[in-house]
Amino acid sequence: MQNPFETGHIKNYILLYVSVVVIMVLFFVATTLFHDVDGIEQKLFSTDVKSSESVDKREMNSQDESNHTKQFKLLEKAY
Repeated sequence: MQNPFETGHIKNYILLYVSVVVIMVLFFVATTLFHDVDGIEQKLFSTDVKSSESVDKREMNSQDESNHTKQFKLLEKAY
């Protein structure tokens, strides 16, 4: 294999690198120019305290049930 610095092939490598960078810049410019962003609607969630409490109670009940019914038995000795 020939050394690219001695044979003058380094020019081809630099041109390849520059062409890839130019293509990346062109794609970036094209996406920023043609990408129209409409106004973003702000979503509002109800802050009803009663509903959050019922969800918390359901989560606690499901956690309690999962603790009582274990599907897997742990080994007494770790290997």
